[in-house]
Amino acid sequence: MTTTVLRWLLAPRTSWTAWKLVRGSKGNLTFDAAWRAARVHLRPDEVLYQRYGHIPPRD
Repeated sequence: MTTTVLRWLLAPRTSWTAWKLVRGSKGNLTFDAAWRAARVHLRPDEVLYQRYGHIPPRD
C-alpha cells in the first residue's frame, strides 16, 4: 500500500485539502508537500511533522 493511499484512508479531509492545493498550483506543488501544508493548516499542533518532512536525508 502506498503512502498516498494510506493517507487517503486515514485522513480523508487532509487528503482532499491537499488534492485541492495540488490542483490549484498547476503542477508546482507535490502531493506530499501539499499534504503536509494541509495537515498543519487543519492541525497546527503538527508543525513538527511538516518541518521533519523538509529535512534532507542523512548519508
